[in-house]
Amino acid sequence: MTRALTRTGAAGGLPSTGAELARESVEKAAGFAEASRAAATRHAYERDWALFQAWCREVGVEPLPADARAVASFLGWLAGRGLAPLTVGRRLAAIGWAHRRAGQQAPQKGEGAAVILEVMAGIRRSRATPPTKKAAADADILRDVLRAIQGDDLRSVRDRALIAFGMASALRRSEIVALEVSDVARVPEGLRVAVRRSKADQEGKGETIAIPEGRRLRPVALLEDWMARAMVEDGPLFRRLDRLGMPTMDPMSDRAVARVVKARVEAAGYDPADFAGHSLRAGFLTAAARAGASIFKMREVSRHKSLDVLSGYVRDAELFRDHAGKDFL
Repeated sequence: MTRALTRTGAAGGLPSTGAELARESVEKAAGFAEASRAAATRHAYERDWALFQAWCREVGVEPLPADARAVASFLGWLAGRGLAPLTVGRRLAAIGWAHRRAGQQAPQKGEGAAVILEVMAGIRRSRATPPTKKAAADADILRDVLRAIQGDDLRSVRDRALIAFGMASALRRSEIVALEVSDVARVPEGLRVAVRRSKADQEGKGETIAIPEGRRLRPVALLEDWMARAMVEDGPLFRRLDRLGMPTMDPMSDRAVARVVKARVEAAGYDPADFAGHSLRAGFLTAAARAGASIFKMREVSRHKSLDVLSGYVRDAELFRDHAGKDFL
C-alpha cells in the first residue's frame, strides 16, 4: 500500500518522497518570506546586493559568506562617496538579506560584527546634521497654487484635482497613484476613499479615509471635474497624459506627482526647491495642527502608526501659542 500511495502521489503531482516534501516546504516558506517584503524593497535590496558583489570582485574578497571586516570596509567606502547614513544602512541590510536567503548568517549578526557596528556608528556621527525638511504646502499656499493654474485644458484640470485631493487626503504619493476609481465612493458629506495598501500596511488589510466637500480648496468638486472631463469611469484615478494632453489608461507615477507639485508651486511664485510630493501630505498635517485638530483626528486621515511624528506637527504649530514668556518678555 505504501508503494501504491507513492506512485499515485507522483502521478498526481504530489511529492513522492520525504526529501521532496521537505524541499517543497522550504520553497514555499521562502516564497512567503519574499512576499513579506514590499516589491520595491526587494528590488532595492537586489540592486544593493549587486553593488556589493561588484565591489567584492574589484577588491578580491568573497561576497558570500562575507567577512565582517570586508563589509565594514565597504560601508566606509560608501560613506566616503558621500552617501547618507540611511542609504549606507539600507545597503548593510541588503547584505544581511542576501545572506539569510542563502542560508548564511548575516555578517552584522555573526562573529566580528562589532567592527561593522562601530563603522556604522562613526558614519552616523560624522553626518549628524539635522535633516532637510521640505516645506509643507498648507491651505494658504495651496489656495495660491490652485489660483495660479489657469485654463480648462485637461492637464490644468487634472493638476488642480491632484493637488487639492492630495492635500485633503494626506496620502503618500505612492498611495495617490495606486488609487482606482472603484476605491472612491461618493457620499452626501464628501468622499470615502479606500486605501488598499500602503507603506504602513504591508499586509494589505486596507483602511478608509474621509474627504469632506471643503469650502476653500473644494477637493471633491475638483476631482469630480477631472473625472467628468477626462471620462475617467474605471481604472486608475489619476492618469498620465500623452503628448497631446489626452488621458491614457496608465496611472501617473509617484515621481510625476512630485514634478507636478514643484511646477505648480513655482508658477504660483514659490521656490520649487522647498517643495516635493510629500509637501501635500505635510501640508494637511500642518494646517490641521494649526486649526487645533487633535492628534487622534489627524491620525484618522494620515494613518500614522506612531504618534511621535504627528506630535512634531502639533509642537511646531503651537510654538508661540500660550508661550511661557508672553506676559513678561
